[in-house]
Amino acid sequence: MWQRFTFYDLQVIGHYLGMLVLFSAALMVVPLVTAIAFQEWDPASRYLFAIGITLVVGSALRFCRITPGKLNHQQALAVVGLAWVVLGLFASLPLYLSGHYTTYLDAVFDGVSGLTTTGAALIVDLDHLSNADNMFRFTLHLLGGLGLIVVALSLGIFGKRTGSTLYTSEGRNEHVVPNVVQTTQFIARITAIVVVVATGIITVLMLLDGMEPARAILHALWTSVSGFVTGGFTPMQQSIMYYHSAPIEFILMVLMLMGSVSFVIYADVVKGETKSFFRDIETRTALIWMAVMLCVFTAALAASTLFSNVAAMLHRGTFMLVSAMTTTGFSIVTVNQLLSVFTSGAFLTLALVMAVGAGAGSTAGGIKLYRVGIIAKSILQTIKETLAPDSARVVVAYNHLGRRILTSDRVKEAMTVFILYVITYVLGSLVGIAHGYDAVQSVFESVAMTSNGGIITGIASPGMPWTLELFYIFQMWVGRLEFIALLALLVQVAISVVPRHRPKVAE
Repeated sequence: MWQRFTFYDLQVIGHYLGMLVLFSAALMVVPLVTAIAFQEWDPASRYLFAIGITLVVGSALRFCRITPGKLNHQQALAVVGLAWVVLGLFASLPLYLSGHYTTYLDAVFDGVSGLTTTGAALIVDLDHLSNADNMFRFTLHLLGGLGLIVVALSLGIFGKRTGSTLYTSEGRNEHVVPNVVQTTQFIARITAIVVVVATGIITVLMLLDGMEPARAILHALWTSVSGFVTGGFTPMQQSIMYYHSAPIEFILMVLMLMGSVSFVIYADVVKGETKSFFRDIETRTALIWMAVMLCVFTAALAASTLFSNVAAMLHRGTFMLVSAMTTTGFSIVTVNQLLSVFTSGAFLTLALVMAVGAGAGSTAGGIKLYRVGIIAKSILQTIKETLAPDSARVVVAYNHLGRRILTSDRVKEAMTVFILYVITYVLGSLVGIAHGYDAVQSVFESVAMTSNGGIITGIASPGMPWTLELFYIFQMWVGRLEFIALLALLVQVAISVVPRHRPKVAE
């Protein structure tokens, strides 16, 4: 039974949001230090100003309730759901003041896109953005890719009393270890190791290509972070195509695939349980799905004039398919080539793999391969039940963190989220069409926003209608929270806002 938010609930929610806002102020120290190191005094002043504003607001919210107590489930849903929007608003402040955005809403779009790891950007003249601003953009990716709550819990910001409630409210139900804080710290350690190693390798490759040492290190760090958290932001307008390096593209493909794997499976591999990785329903679904889509995509590209030979077709096609499947958003083709040179079949294949996404419990977005595998198993179960005698009891099992029996509850959860994603894809397409854009492009753009994919066709651009821009921001938000937590929050808010009808007392 849902209950209205009380004044005490609002105090508690404000308290924890204030803690996250203060945490965002601490994050702005990273671009501030970068600005000072590279003597970028204008960005340094902007980040000092933004830190000051954030500290004031965060402190005010923090003291809404001095001793808030333990969060209940409804309060946790509100904190998690609102955190992504609140932090996006504060993140947009220094970005907008950089002068690289035509409107403040464009900066908010990029702030939310960074946090949700969508990777779509409305920034103007990206090639001349300061190192400090770029550092902040990729810091947002790192924070959003791992999860606001995961990062906060790994640093001990909320303490141990509220960890489990907040962790599950962010859509994470699987623990690497029984303790939630240790789970989040494990995720942070894996990310740090992978990013550091990848940064070293890519730095060497960029130095060999003649890039200046400081610039090579920064670009390697930024692309490594964006690749592993499946973010999509790049420091250059041409995306990964700017580097013209097949080895760098190969390293980034490996990073994207690693980022699309559930962190729980990493824990099994670290323990030496490698067999569980190949037996997992998500791994098997991914291998089958990737093989089928690669064949379809290659066949569709064969009719394109963009590729002069088979090697170029496989190279570019595989990179774009991996980028779409992992919902990263890196690109090695231009928007014009995507629209005019890619065949309609290849174009729609990219949209389809982006809509499905990659692994649950990873940094990727989309419907998730785990849910697709569960739905496929339920179809198999239905077929078996139809063919089996009336007296037979059909049991379908699968592997995911051990041997599990397919239950109606798991199928219901998978189907519910699947249908909600499809409905949102359709609604976003209709909104784009209503604004006068091409239907196919509208479908692609809607899928990119809801799946946090980031490969866009140009509809999302500076000067787009503000109503469409707001809807795309909403799509990025609901896609990152995977609907259930967000819908529960919206219902809770609606119940609290709508006046309560009291029954009339008979006179």
